[in-house]
Amino acid sequence: MTAHPTDPARLRFGVNYVPSEGWLYSWLDFSADAARRDFEDIAELGMDHVRVFPVWPWIQPNRGLIRRRGIEDLLELIDTAAEFGLSVAVDLLQGHLSSFDFLPSWVLTWHQRSLFTDRAVRDGLAAYVTEVARAVAERPNVFALTLGNEVDNLWPANPVTAEESGRWAAELLAAARAAAPRLLALHSLYDAAWYRPDHPFLPQDAVELGDLTTVHSWVFNGVSAIDGPLGPATVSHADYLVELAAASATDPARPVWLQEVGAPQPDVPPADAPAFVRRTAEQVLANPSLWGLTWWCSHDLARSLADFPEREYELGLFTVDHKRKPVAEELAAVIREPRRRAADRPALLCDVDLRTQPGRRAEVAPGSPFHAEWVRLRASGPLAVVPSARAGDRAYLAARGVATVLTPA
Repeated sequence: MTAHPTDPARLRFGVNYVPSEGWLYSWLDFSADAARRDFEDIAELGMDHVRVFPVWPWIQPNRGLIRRRGIEDLLELIDTAAEFGLSVAVDLLQGHLSSFDFLPSWVLTWHQRSLFTDRAVRDGLAAYVTEVARAVAERPNVFALTLGNEVDNLWPANPVTAEESGRWAAELLAAARAAAPRLLALHSLYDAAWYRPDHPFLPQDAVELGDLTTVHSWVFNGVSAIDGPLGPATVSHADYLVELAAASATDPARPVWLQEVGAPQPDVPPADAPAFVRRTAEQVLANPSLWGLTWWCSHDLARSLADFPEREYELGLFTVDHKRKPVAEELAAVIREPRRRAADRPALLCDVDLRTQPGRRAEVAPGSPFHAEWVRLRASGPLAVVPSARAGDRAYLAARGVATVLTPA
């Protein structure tokens, strides 16, 4: 089991771990036996890794207190995953999960201060990142640390500018690397960072600050409204987002991890979900920039838990009583199949460089003319995206596997 996997020829397959008992609230009464049953489900699908979510305020309830018991529960979860041959990526700042924000009291109410700009909060976060990173790095099956799950969703409740958000992420990534130098250190953002012109978290930071780029593909962002649950825009969205990320990086060999992708209802009805899995996977798995695919999520959410958005309850590959769902069967079949990465692809010329022109993000968002043209051409086979500034760079095109560059109609 490799702690710092970098082999570009090997695709990774995993799942974001949502416990079958009690969702993430299960950290408050952790049971290794319950986790063991869940990991058995996951391993039987052929997965090689899980992404796990310790909840920040339950480990650091006070800026000066980091609970050792909380860290020990996390280490026991990691050891339990190892029993089933599963590598582990640890998300640090939860932060935002399934429509809820989990923040400690020392940043709220009378203590209200921005997570991203307040110096005392940043110092407390750095201490938390350092201690958790140092502890989990001792486990050989841990391979990555992500600052948090879609930390950009914590804005605008925590006001921040684009410059400040980049400094915040760079500072915490430096703390993670210092504490755990053998692990991948990653910065994770929801796709508003790629599509919304005024968003203060930038594509530039996504493709430059972490050790690889992560993207989260959710078709409830409006793309499913374009052509339905199995339309070409919907099933190609994950591949499109991976391509935008690859095209925005200065390094043509920088990998992109599809860290979240799922089949949310009602955008993808249960009857269409297996076909959605199949068609989405067939497109994105051919992408030579793809590092791996991590499905959201492992297990459904119990209906007894109140106030979640309706789509959150049935996103799992398994029911809460461990029954394998049709989406799980389809994903397991995909994992077993041999595949080839696309080579000598055509590319669509993009006039927008997201790394240097974030104010133009709407021009490549789902439903834009550029997106529509990419979807139309993608129907004929794998299709890259190349920024116009690099269209004449032969070495760059060769490194991206681009044979010809097409101009939008």
